[in-house]
Amino acid sequence: MTDDKRRRHSAPVVDGLGKSASRAMLRAVGFTDDDFRKPQVGVASTWSNLTPCNMHIDGLAREAAKGADAAGGKSLIFNTITVSDGIANGTEGMKYSLVSREVIADSIETVAGCEGFDGLVAIGGCDKNMPGCIMGLARLNRPSVFVYGGTIQPGENHTDIISVFEAVGAHAQGNMDLIEVKQIEETAIPGPGSCGGMYTANTMASAIEAMGMSLPGSSAQNAVSDTKLADCEAAGAAVLKLLDEDIKPSDIMTRKAFENAITVVIALGGSTNAVLHLLGMASTVGVELDLDDFVQIGKKVPVLADLRPSGHYMMSELVAIGGIQPLMKMLLERGLLHGDCLTVTGRTLAENLAEVDAYPEGQDIIHAFDNPIKADSHLRILFGNLSPTGAVAKITGKEGTHFTGKARVFHSEEEAQERIMDGTVVAGDVLVIRYEGPKGGPGMREMLTPTSAIMGKGLGSDVALITDGRFSGGSHGFVVGHITPEAAEGGPIALVENGDTITIDAVNNTIELDITDEEMQRRHQAWQAPAPRSTRGVLAKYARTVSSASIGAVTDLP
Repeated sequence: MTDDKRRRHSAPVVDGLGKSASRAMLRAVGFTDDDFRKPQVGVASTWSNLTPCNMHIDGLAREAAKGADAAGGKSLIFNTITVSDGIANGTEGMKYSLVSREVIADSIETVAGCEGFDGLVAIGGCDKNMPGCIMGLARLNRPSVFVYGGTIQPGENHTDIISVFEAVGAHAQGNMDLIEVKQIEETAIPGPGSCGGMYTANTMASAIEAMGMSLPGSSAQNAVSDTKLADCEAAGAAVLKLLDEDIKPSDIMTRKAFENAITVVIALGGSTNAVLHLLGMASTVGVELDLDDFVQIGKKVPVLADLRPSGHYMMSELVAIGGIQPLMKMLLERGLLHGDCLTVTGRTLAENLAEVDAYPEGQDIIHAFDNPIKADSHLRILFGNLSPTGAVAKITGKEGTHFTGKARVFHSEEEAQERIMDGTVVAGDVLVIRYEGPKGGPGMREMLTPTSAIMGKGLGSDVALITDGRFSGGSHGFVVGHITPEAAEGGPIALVENGDTITIDAVNNTIELDITDEEMQRRHQAWQAPAPRSTRGVLAKYARTVSSASIGAVTDLP
């Protein structure tokens, strides 16, 4: 392929006498005459020092730029935002978390579209910035590679961020003193990298690699490591190869690639947020995907990974035995992955996995097919009169598979948290946290603070929690989120009253409110929509444009 074809977007920006002013601007940032003849590779960095997940990504961006330059391109690094769920959880600030996914996608599209980059590397290291990066790359549809920033190391005594959240609940229950809580607080987060279990960050990194948008191994590397630096440099070079072969995200992010991603997420016991993000990513690239696809794939794919939050091990321990590549080879040999899917290497998934070694003998992080953690998916898509268009639960079986209890209704996360901590919430309750959906929140906050408090107080097997909000990848227990239609749209969750009986069945995949259809209709007629919680600014814009969680909570539907 000629340089002109590799430069289909940058050439109109810098070629010819009429673009002298453009070249003058670029000379000031380091371009030479030779650079104007090279394909331009934008490196989208999510660096900031406000969270350990992203505090090291400026260095990774420079490695990616170095790789692109060495391969014959001209790199330009630019930043997009990130926010910290771990810091914002339990506060009003958490309403901006899912919103940030759309802002990130918008900003990557905006910068690359304006500047005329021919290809891109995007580097993400936290829950929302990874799907946000992929959605931005998909909108642009230019040769691109995603790089994961890498996982954090365990804290002292095998602790992590979830250990801190649960310590708060343990203290409220009288099972931990303040000195012990402070010790965990001081040592659980030892340095850079994303949260250490199979929480949303590691889940999405694994899904993106399984989809073929990252180089093999990118999802299972320590944030501070030579392998991660090499991954970044190789990603920069890979974009030039993709330009030569004219391979774009739409060639990689196919229907079968999304099925591969779902399969790997299930095998790893990944976060419920993967459902929301994979639906959003599929919508952006124009692939038809819906909640039933998770149901059908889940019937044949077991949970094989004994990883936190419901399991024992951390991502860094999976890294030490080979990451997810051997698992993907197991799934491929079992006929559970599509091996013919194209990837950012320019080769198929099967070709990438051909020389991958099996896990070492004696490891017990990834189980064999004849000894699964769970025989089918832990991601349960529930339907019923309480959620006619679907809800998402993460049920590993350790919580049980059925729960019937009396509703205890709250109109915000904060209200529920107060009643958990003061002992109002008791065994047998089904906590209903509503008006926390994409529109109603707005922003669909994670319920990590209340779920951690429930676990810390020892109620994990005795209390259920349902919400039109969502959950952190670190949440566990008998929890159901993404209930749709959400309360702000008059969905049935808005009609639940204190004392109503609610039954959750994770075998038959149902969630039912035990009232008659006539009573449901009577309550609906009496219901009045609440006033919007935000009337100006980004939250208000989000509430006006966001779609249902059942189709990915995207803001750019045609």
